[in-house]
Amino acid sequence: MDLEKDQAATFPPINPRASFIWHGGDYNPEQWPPAVWDEDIRLMQRSHYTVPTVGVFSWVQLQPDEEHFTFEWLDTILDKLADSGRFVCLATPTAAQPAWMSQQYPDVLRADNTGQRRHHGNRVNFCPTSPNYRYFAQQIAGRLAERYFAHPALVAWHISNEYGGTCYCETCASEFRSWLQQRYESLDALNACYWSAFWGHTYTSWEQIEPPYADGERAIHGLNIDYRRFQSEMMLHCFQLERDAIRVFSPDVPITTNLMGTYFDLDYRSWAKEMDVVSWDNYPRPNDSPANIAFQHDLHRGLRDGQPFMLMEQTPSSQNWQAINALKRPGVLRLWSYQAVAHGADTVMYFQWRRGRGGIEKMHGAVVEHAGRTDARVFQEVTTLGAELERLGDKTLGATTPAKVALLFDWNNWWGLQDTVGPVREKEYVPVIRQHYSAFWNRNVSVDIVFSDSDLSRYSIVVAPMLYMVRPGVAERIEAFVEQGGTFVATYLSGLVDEHDLAFENGYPGPLKRVLGIWSEEIDALYPEQGNQIVMNDQSGTYTCGRLSEIIHCEGAEALATYGTDFYAGQPVVTRNSFGKGAAYYIASEPEEHFLNDFYARLLTEQQVQPLLEAPTGVEVTRRDTEQGTLLFLLNHNAESVQITLPREQRYHDLIADKTVADTLQLAARDVAILSMMV
Repeated sequence: MDLEKDQAATFPPINPRASFIWHGGDYNPEQWPPAVWDEDIRLMQRSHYTVPTVGVFSWVQLQPDEEHFTFEWLDTILDKLADSGRFVCLATPTAAQPAWMSQQYPDVLRADNTGQRRHHGNRVNFCPTSPNYRYFAQQIAGRLAERYFAHPALVAWHISNEYGGTCYCETCASEFRSWLQQRYESLDALNACYWSAFWGHTYTSWEQIEPPYADGERAIHGLNIDYRRFQSEMMLHCFQLERDAIRVFSPDVPITTNLMGTYFDLDYRSWAKEMDVVSWDNYPRPNDSPANIAFQHDLHRGLRDGQPFMLMEQTPSSQNWQAINALKRPGVLRLWSYQAVAHGADTVMYFQWRRGRGGIEKMHGAVVEHAGRTDARVFQEVTTLGAELERLGDKTLGATTPAKVALLFDWNNWWGLQDTVGPVREKEYVPVIRQHYSAFWNRNVSVDIVFSDSDLSRYSIVVAPMLYMVRPGVAERIEAFVEQGGTFVATYLSGLVDEHDLAFENGYPGPLKRVLGIWSEEIDALYPEQGNQIVMNDQSGTYTCGRLSEIIHCEGAEALATYGTDFYAGQPVVTRNSFGKGAAYYIASEPEEHFLNDFYARLLTEQQVQPLLEAPTGVEVTRRDTEQGTLLFLLNHNAESVQITLPREQRYHDLIADKTVADTLQLAARDVAILSMMV
């Protein structure tokens, strides 16, 4: 285990005025009579709830009609929170427009995928191109900033809430046509990129172009992808309008909006560049694997190239919207909260503070349940965790993760894969990404999630599963990375199309052909009951594979393994191509987990990337570097106690237990340790 620091640089705290791990989350005082507010603040003090998020769905309470604003109740709440020593993440309420707005300005309402305007209701039901929605959203954001920019409690701005969905109204259709004209400049260029001669779909006028309605044009994949790009940009424009309105009065307070993991409809890489800090809402299934949760955290840390993120929401106990909403078992809330910190979170926040008495989320977990008791298990767990975080102070803030392995994720690639008809219906892009991620997580090797525009030079290994769409510049960056000594891994369904979803004229894997040294001739799709074999040429083992199997030919690469059965038995299935100082590998079929574990173990050894720590199964180890030194997070995801052997002649200080540790560490079930190396 080599724990030499790669770099001393760390990130500044989210806001220097609150330089500690924020513990808090959604607080909706507008749902309760003023008599409850003082009790809320008393309980927040008791539970170390330091940064409540206020105002998320309060638009009509702040603006009951077009002409009037009623901020007085919010004045009172913010003053009470400040007087009690709380800080506030202040939200704009624009995720749910008031009924008066939908009634007076029906263009603010979203249309479904048939173009039918929806009725008022639910949330995030606004059209992102509606001039009226944009006007009112910008207005309320500016009014809030003008009133509260100097409030002593304010430490962050939270714009809207969980942007998402798609609108197909005529306003969006018109704006989409304008967007396309700017992007392509001429119909000839658009028709060429859309391959619209297929089925005689050539456009002869811009006015003929419509969104991909459910009962309309669905066969031109370039159109589908462009509409996803357009809608993501239009939603982002809404965020930018509010952000810019706030910055007129509040230029120095960080601004965010809460993202939702691997959410399909929005290109979060583009969004993150417009945010001061990334925040996201972590709602795994109760039986989700720790590796899957870790992947989501690493994804959000990667969105701004390693900057710590805000864990904006998680449930203290149970959710209410899944098919089965099991409780978090004792200790799991604490464990999963520290897992977020271990992967880059500078906050631990919840939805929600107090359970509402009505509405769709009245059965969603909360810190304060309907009974309002402080002796409830969940309240006590939150209080214990809050006290621990308070003692940690700023010791973990701004830390970096010195990863040598990167995993490439791309929303445009995901959109293209999902729309493609064949060779199988479900491409399972995210599950496949997670499968490769887990092979490193299982060995306690840190992973950065990178993107098509990321700098790859700091890594030793870069893995790009199912890189179906190769956008401009990507192949060139991969080639440069391998030439300088890096190891690159690609898989089946890589290098098929360009950014317009047009197949490369020179066949697969398109611009990756030179670095990979192969040619892909055919793609076989296997039924669930079918399978094949990966037979290693060095006789080190035989593994199962299936679902998708490419028939490939080596054109410079060497075959490391061949197929075991079917008419392509003996054909290459795993290849290696020397390129410059490095090498590029291709895995032509979907392998079993055991293969990936063995395959990546060999690559890690070749690149001299060592696990952070040898630990029992189910114990996760992550590394975070601060200006003060290296921190090791040890998280026991097992339901029983484990003993961990630590490196010899090295002593640590456990920041949570506040004690010296050496040689071995005993971790109770679902327990956590944060070890600081002692000189």
